[in-house]
Amino acid sequence: MSEASTTEPTADDLFGPDNLPYGVYTTPDAPERPRIGVRLGDRVLDAGAAAGLLNLLEAPDAGLLTAPSLDPLLAAGRPAWSRVRAALRTAVTDPDRLARVTEAGLLLPLSGVTMRLPFTVADYVDFYSSEHHATNVGRLFRPDGEPLTPNWKHLPIGYHGRAGTVVVSGTPVVRPGGQRRPPGAEEPVFGPSTRLDIEAEVGFVVGTPSRLGEAVPMDGFRDHVFGLCLLNDWSARDVQAWEYVPLGPFLGKSFATSVAAWITPLEALEEARTAPPERTHPLLPYLDDTAPGARDDGPGHGYDLRITVRLNGEIIAEPPFSAMYWTAAQQLAHLTVNGASLRTGDLYASGTVSGPEPHQLGCLLELTRNGRDPITGGFGKRTFLEDGDEVTLTAWAPGPGGGRIGLGEVTGRIEPAG
Repeated sequence: MSEASTTEPTADDLFGPDNLPYGVYTTPDAPERPRIGVRLGDRVLDAGAAAGLLNLLEAPDAGLLTAPSLDPLLAAGRPAWSRVRAALRTAVTDPDRLARVTEAGLLLPLSGVTMRLPFTVADYVDFYSSEHHATNVGRLFRPDGEPLTPNWKHLPIGYHGRAGTVVVSGTPVVRPGGQRRPPGAEEPVFGPSTRLDIEAEVGFVVGTPSRLGEAVPMDGFRDHVFGLCLLNDWSARDVQAWEYVPLGPFLGKSFATSVAAWITPLEALEEARTAPPERTHPLLPYLDDTAPGARDDGPGHGYDLRITVRLNGEIIAEPPFSAMYWTAAQQLAHLTVNGASLRTGDLYASGTVSGPEPHQLGCLLELTRNGRDPITGGFGKRTFLEDGDEVTLTAWAPGPGGGRIGLGEVTGRIEPAG
């Protein structure tokens, strides 16, 4: 399908055999038995049962798909990831094998299963890697100064978040409470956030761990990172504004981070690889992605992902991930350059994805200019989120033969403060 096509892509277009993202699900008849599945169109293939029925994998790979989560598969490493993916692709592209799994009832309607958080989140780190987003925020809060801080183009800025509040798409988000200082007030008050926001991001899931004291170079990115997913970093802007000086985000971010139920393996996104924007400052060697070998075996570590943000069903933004200044490989290199070790299940996020155009801004803070210019639509008028609002992120990337690779959506609905 060409980019210029006006036909809305179907699930079969976006989640075909060239995609096959991984998830974990339960069925109504076995709600306490999580199973690994791969998505095919609007259906879910019971990956472990299919591999067993068709005798697709040999030991030790055979056990990777029968676990109740993706954790063993993530830890198995890149060669195993490739073997398992090739076997599953055979199962859904060979007509005879596909007929066998269908007859065995192993291809289930997506609407009939409940998706679970697909892996155990070990650590969570969030970056701040869109130059457009950082510049817009800087202009909002430092109108008389430089929009970017002096360090911004020398390193990927990030903070260590809370792994225990990462939730799967569809989980309600309760409006958080916290300290905030109203405009003109001298003292803070406590109460529900009145400036609840979204951040359209992409999360990267670490599979292979590293040793403490060992830095992971950029060309090690594809050996350690299993795949990616859409991520919404919900943000209480009023709580954040009061607390974040001098140590950065804390309670304004830690109440919930939503991730998609489906993890797209990096191997499915080969056609989406792209070079990042041109650098305007020289980089230290460990971050220099123009050096020989730093870009691995492709055009670069950027990804051409087209994100759509919907508020109550209406499109409010379309941020382009290809515009991100810092890549996931640079983020990983910076994350480990001090010797910090990676663990299986580590999740790190890109930071808000924003582009140069008004319709490409990935958060309400930018879209409404910090609440000064409300957005309007069938949902009414909004500066920040109201109770009952539902936000959905979707995305696609270029795939083989001019097709598209869909990313699993991430959705959350705001519930009133408890």
